[in-house]
Amino acid sequence: MSYQHPGWGQQPFAPEPPKTGGPKWAKKRVVIPAGAGLFIIGIMFGAAGSGGTETAASSKPAPTVTKTVTAQPVEPAEDKTDNKPAKVEKTTEPKKEAEVQAKVPNFVGMGLQFAQDAAQEKGFFALTSHDSTGRDRMQAFDRNWKVCSQNIKAGKTTSTDTTLDFGAVKLEETCPASDKEAPEAAGGKMPNLVGESVNAARGALDSGTSITVTDAAEDRMVLMESNWKVCAQKPAAGAALNGQPVEFTAVKFEESC
Repeated sequence: MSYQHPGWGQQPFAPEPPKTGGPKWAKKRVVIPAGAGLFIIGIMFGAAGSGGTETAASSKPAPTVTKTVTAQPVEPAEDKTDNKPAKVEKTTEPKKEAEVQAKVPNFVGMGLQFAQDAAQEKGFFALTSHDSTGRDRMQAFDRNWKVCSQNIKAGKTTSTDTTLDFGAVKLEETCPASDKEAPEAAGGKMPNLVGESVNAARGALDSGTSITVTDAAEDRMVLMESNWKVCAQKPAAGAALNGQPVEFTAVKFEESC
């Protein structure tokens, strides 16, 4: 009696064909050997472990490196100011122009305007004039006046910076023998102002003095005081001046008091 293995005579085993209608991934069976599966799992765990280690390492602060540098001694700069005297700046004064000298011409008898022009031609530019009669009139139009005197004697050599003062009268008037000086109040007493122009009389008193002027002949207004002369005054000459008002009566110079 022969013995026969149960599998003998049977058809070899064939893989079961995939079922249709299931998911796409189930249509193909992938067979992974047991050893290869263990190898892949090991790689995955190793990768996971290495990733965790790298993250932990990157979170740590970088070590501080300290470098020691030895400073070299520096020699102090030489103080040169102690060895040298202080510098003194020199102040240069502007040079004065040389004084120009010139001979003063004779101006007496000339018209005032012509005399002034002649003085300027000689280099004299500081010029002034006054009324030789003492009436204290202004020389508004120089051509209407003539020279009677000059403060610097003719022929004298002097600096051209010197002021020349001309005494003058109007063309129709006669020059006085000498310039009449304006009156002045002296010693706190009233001066004698009779015969003086009202303008000169006012100038002889303190500028704060109250003065009243009336026409001695008619009831006229005294406008141009240099054309009027004092006939009477109050207070009288020699009286003490203590700020009291002053009164004058006057007429025009061509008139009699």
